[in-house]
Amino acid sequence: MKIVACNSNRPLAEAVAAALALPLTRASVRRFADMEIFVELHENIRGEDVFVIQSTSYPANDNLMELLITLDALRRASARRITAVIPYFGYARQDRKSGPRTPISAKLVANLITEAGANRVLTMDLHAAQIQGFFDIPVDNLFTAPLFGRDIQERYKGRDVMIVSPDVGGVVRARAVASRLNCDLAIIDKRRERAGISEVMNVIGDVSGRDCILLDDIVDSGGTLCNAALALIGQGARSAGVYVTHGVLSGGAVARIASSPIEMMTITDSIPATEAVRVAGNLRQVTIAPLLAEAMRRISDESSVSSLFD
Repeated sequence: MKIVACNSNRPLAEAVAAALALPLTRASVRRFADMEIFVELHENIRGEDVFVIQSTSYPANDNLMELLITLDALRRASARRITAVIPYFGYARQDRKSGPRTPISAKLVANLITEAGANRVLTMDLHAAQIQGFFDIPVDNLFTAPLFGRDIQERYKGRDVMIVSPDVGGVVRARAVASRLNCDLAIIDKRRERAGISEVMNVIGDVSGRDCILLDDIVDSGGTLCNAALALIGQGARSAGVYVTHGVLSGGAVARIASSPIEMMTITDSIPATEAVRVAGNLRQVTIAPLLAEAMRRISDESSVSSLFD
């Protein structure tokens, strides 16, 4: 078993390698003067079971090309099996035709990863579960529900917790955590007029006097979650916290969250934290390294990955 780290999230790759008590494979992922990407492996990986760790977060196109070129290098070096470990799968929000003459970019990226040489994919909290069907190779989609469930139990011990889905599409994700915690579930009914702009319409469920926890897979601009927190406080909620898997946090998202009524937003390290995130008073990061490491170990051992979530 070999672990190769690209450049998008090296701290996470190092944490995964430490959890598995394995060194990272010596490799160079660098740029030529014209910014073309060059990958060179400095170890023999012939016949090895290789895992490439790379989130396709900002800059998404550069990080995606790094992954594709690394996969090609591994295939040409005769690796026995190549698993693309993509903690954050970029382009996942483009999973269907949103209008006439628009692409399904998630399917295109799936094709590129497969053609580049990946034999299987390991990812986390895909924005849409059907993206697994875009691949013609096995896909293991991990869930943060057990991780978030344990963290909520520790941080909210003795408080009257209510899990809230920020939209109808996230109900399944929110219900999974609510059932683990044996607590109630509420839903935010919202209307999105255009991309990046959302308007909260109504809160479905009685949140009065409750410590509400919004659960989502991606926070980008932060507008939806900030509006949802305002709506919950307006309906009498005692507090509004947030748990999100992927902290994209583009533009002025961190400042928006810092000035919002969100008590604390918890994100994972699927995307490396910026300096703004590290110094924000109501943003914190938890690690997914142990979960990724255990899933990788089970894939290598040919044992069950789904039993991680039983």
